[in-house]
Parts: sequence; C-alpha cells; structure tokens
Amino acid sequence: MRLIIWLWNPWDKYKNTRHNVWFLFLDWLKKDMNISNNFEFEQKFNAEIFGLDILWEKYLFIKPQTFMNLSGDSVLKLMSFYNIKKEDIIVVFDDISMDFWKIRYREKGSAWGQNWIKDIINKIWDDFKRIKIWIWYDTRWDLSDWVLSKFNEEEFEKLSKDIFKEVNNLLKTNFIK
Repeated sequence: MRLIIWLWNPWDKYKNTRHNVWFLFLDWLKKDMNISNNFEFEQKFNAEIFGLDILWEKYLFIKPQTFMNLSGDSVLKLMSFYNIKKEDIIVVFDDISMDFWKIRYREKGSAWGQNWIKDIINKIWDDFKRIKIWIWYDTRWDLSDWVLSKFNEEEFEKLSKDIFKEVNNLLKTNFIK
C-alpha cells in the first residue's frame, strides 16, 4: 500500500487558493483518469481518504483535515494503522520560493523553513519523497494574503494545460509502480 498525501488547509474559505493548489490537482487528476472515487472523512486519521488500485498496488490519496503545519499527525496515524513504510509515501505541497511554473521532485530534503514539512520531519522522518510546485510570491502582497489568494485565469489555464500533466508524469515515473 502506498500513500499520496496532499498538504492543504481544508476549510471552504481556502478552496481554490494558491496554498491549496494540490486540491485543484486532485480534481484535475480525477477527471483526467476518469476516477469516480470520492474522498471520505475518516475520523480516526482526521483525514479525507480515497483508495485506488493501480497495477495491483493499492494507493490511498490523503487530505489531512488539519492545518498544514499539523499534517504530521494524520500521516503518522495512517502509517501506523496500515503499517506503511516511509518509502511508500509521497507528500505533495506548494512553495513560494521560485517561479509559478516550476515543479521539483526530491527523494529527500530539508524543510526549507516550511512549518508543514517541519511537522512531518519532527514526527516521522526527513527522507520522504516529495513533489513541490512553486506558486511564487508577488512581494507587493502580504505573504499570507498572497498564498490565500486565488489563481487568475491565465495562471489557472497554465496549471491545467501544463503543470498538472507534468506532476502526473512525475508521480507515474517516481512513485506509481
């Protein structure tokens, strides 16, 4: 069994914001792969989950229902309950440090000052697989206002046409066996 974890803020006021770019990706992925499964809330993990069998392997898609900086709690509970090894987990999240269209896959790395990654490192491990998409930062905005703003039409089109396809290819190449 493998876990694919999207870090996000789950409440409606954060829907379709830069900080929740991976929620948008999941919508795109479900449509692209014609997936009808829906997320269901699992109280014991404090996460929304749906399962999918791909090439004889079970994948759990996870959206912790905590603020991003407390995501390690849900991940740890899921790992323990399903006896999942750290090499069978990939974490997907946003980053503001580079241009909007950049994507990076890493087998391991530091937190780079991000509290949600620090939480996972502190509670579990530091050498987990990760995919980051850069949502860049327009310094004319306050940082929290920027990450909680919505993508403009041009940015959203770029996400749908290019970036999400590249992320899907990264998942298939590096994680989905």
